[in-house]
Amino acid sequence: MGAKKAKAVLALSDGMIFEGWSCGAEGESAGEVVFNTSMTGYQEILTDASYRGQIVVMTYSQIGNYGINTRDIESGNPEAAGFVMKECFKYASNWRSEMSLPEYLRGNGIVSIEGIDTRALTQHIRDYGAQTGIISTIDPDPESLVEKAKQYPGISSFDLVKDVTTKKPYKWKESLWKWQATETDPGKVKPTDWLNITSLFQRFVTPPRKKIIVYDFGVKFNILRHLADTGCDITVVPAATPAEDVIEKADGIVLSNGPGDPQTVTYAIKTAKNLIGKKPLLGICLGHQILGLALGGRTYKLKFGHHGGNHPVMDLSTRKVEITSQNHNYCVDMESIRDKVELTHRNLYDGTEEGMRHKDVPLLSLQYHPEAGPGPNDSCYIFKRFRDMIDKW
Repeated sequence: MGAKKAKAVLALSDGMIFEGWSCGAEGESAGEVVFNTSMTGYQEILTDASYRGQIVVMTYSQIGNYGINTRDIESGNPEAAGFVMKECFKYASNWRSEMSLPEYLRGNGIVSIEGIDTRALTQHIRDYGAQTGIISTIDPDPESLVEKAKQYPGISSFDLVKDVTTKKPYKWKESLWKWQATETDPGKVKPTDWLNITSLFQRFVTPPRKKIIVYDFGVKFNILRHLADTGCDITVVPAATPAEDVIEKADGIVLSNGPGDPQTVTYAIKTAKNLIGKKPLLGICLGHQILGLALGGRTYKLKFGHHGGNHPVMDLSTRKVEITSQNHNYCVDMESIRDKVELTHRNLYDGTEEGMRHKDVPLLSLQYHPEAGPGPNDSCYIFKRFRDMIDKW
């Protein structure tokens, strides 16, 4: 017989209880409970700093089958407050795997639960909205856990950015992972490339690299990888860096994704106000919301947010529909700044605004994640569009 499973309980603040089994660290963890509809990419989701303060429910039924590898993480540490699954695979089968998902969860102190009806939980969140919850392997009393969940403040009560931002500036060099590149020489020219004149031209006759400053509100590494592949020299700076410290050093500036309510990050809003019109700007997710507030607009909270890798979004300039990766609970109210910006992208699920472009200055921003990681690569063109905006400026 195998080892006896330890029990775990998930309690929501409205009194809903789910009983299952522990598949991560022992203990207790509280946060806002949200669901993610991606079928793969669980390690990128766990390490996405935008999930700071949130317990993530995976809607796909089997999680962990290909294990964990350190090349695909999206930040230095797992940031999700907890992890919820229907079935967690204990054994991994993939040539890139370095450890199993349960080993990773235990090693990083992530309290997790499996064996519950995640479909019922997801439907409950859709009906009643995202709410605080708590996972416990040490307190089996449902009434006690519900009371703890009720007492836990919502994510709008914290500035979560200060917990995930870098403490000091750093340079970023890594590009996107390539299937046929080697570990020691990811940019190696293969023999077949000598038959491809276009490939050689792109490798050896490239335009000058642009100096990009990235404000780290919880930046995903894949944003930095895409910028590197677009021909940028990248410096990542702490979230509270004053605008005057970066303006003269940058050809373009990126405001990254990050966790929580944008209205709590008052210093970032002030910085964004001082950057608008001074340099080309790209905002992604939280960065998009911060730019909206800096322009004098409003933000509002969605009922249960957008979290997953299958959201259809239309680029209104081309009428092309792209399948996007999303992770946000808040949106910019475009009506509040319609005199300054034009809408560029719209979510086809619920009609919410997903992108904007300033009418007078070089500024574009997106609510979704063009870098994916995980998710489809339909939206990667945004990084070239940003580069073209810099060149024009």
